[in-house]
Amino acid sequence: QACRRPPKPGDPVRGLSAAERARFDQGKAVFDSVFTPETGLGPLFNANGCAECHEDPVAGGTGDEVERHASVFHDVAPSGGRQCDELAALGGPVYQNHVTPALHTALGIDSEPVPAAATAVARRTVPDIFGFGLLDAVPDSEILAYADPDDRDHDGISGRPNRFFDGRLGRFGRKALVPTLLEFNEGAFSAEQGITTPALPTEETVAGTPIPAGTDPAPDPELNAQQVELADAFVRLLAPPAPLKMSREAREGSDVFKRVGCAKCHIPILTTGDSPIAALRHKQVAAYTDLLLHDMGPDLGDICLGLATPT
Repeated sequence: QACRRPPKPGDPVRGLSAAERARFDQGKAVFDSVFTPETGLGPLFNANGCAECHEDPVAGGTGDEVERHASVFHDVAPSGGRQCDELAALGGPVYQNHVTPALHTALGIDSEPVPAAATAVARRTVPDIFGFGLLDAVPDSEILAYADPDDRDHDGISGRPNRFFDGRLGRFGRKALVPTLLEFNEGAFSAEQGITTPALPTEETVAGTPIPAGTDPAPDPELNAQQVELADAFVRLLAPPAPLKMSREAREGSDVFKRVGCAKCHIPILTTGDSPIAALRHKQVAAYTDLLLHDMGPDLGDICLGLATPT
C-alpha cells in the first residue's frame, strides 16, 4: 500500500464519510464568510468573520489580531488573596475593538470603552484551532485523572480543572472555561463578531449599556441553527498539525522535554473516547496539554474566568 501523505494545514481529519466531508466543506463556507451590518456584524466586533482572525497559514490557523479582556481585582483581607470581577454587567470580559458606522454615529466611539473600574486589561493574540474536535472528544475522566490541585504527589505541579458556571468541566477558550466545542464556536460569533445565534440571541452591550435603537439592522438571531452547526462541523473536523520528521537533535530534545518534567503538564498524548463521528472515536491525539489550570505567576494572572482566579 502506498504511503499516505500527511494532512496539510486546513485538511479535515482522515476517515470521514461522504456526508461528513460535505458538512466540512459547507462549514468552511460559513467560516470564510465576511459579514456586514446588514448580515449581522456588530454593532460591536473584533472581526468581520472567523477567517479574518484564524487565517495563518490557512482558515483555522492563528492570527495577529489582539483581543482585550478587562477585570477588576480586589484584595481580600486577612487571607491576602484576591477576588476577581470579570465585569459581565459592564460588557465584559471581552471588549471589542471595532464598531459599525451606525454605532459610531450614534455614540461617537471607535471601540468599546473599557470601564474606569477595571484594574487589569489583558491582551491576547489568536490561537489556531486545528484538532479541536479531537480535544472535544477526550473524556472528562482522562482530564480529571491528571488533576492534582493540592500537589499530593509532591512533584511541584498542581493542575486543577476549571468549571463552567453550571458545574461542567471546562476545556476551551481563555482559561479553559468553555465545556464544549459547540459552545466555544457559538460564543465566538457573539463575542468576536457581534452576531447573535439561537443560543445567544441578545446583542452585546456597550460597557453595560444596551445598544441604541436603530444601530443594528439585522433581525435576531442573525445566524440560524444550521449555519452554526455547519461552522461547528468545519472546526470539529479540522485535522491537527501533522508531526514533523524528527532529526536526531529533535529526538534528544524530546527526551529532555520528558526528563525535566515538561510532559507532566504538556501531556504528549491524550486519547479520545466515544464520538458519533467515527473519525474522532478512540484516537490518540498529540495534544501537549492537560486542559487544566496552572498557576503561571502574576504576569499571566490578568484574566479571571470561572475558577481561574489570582492566587
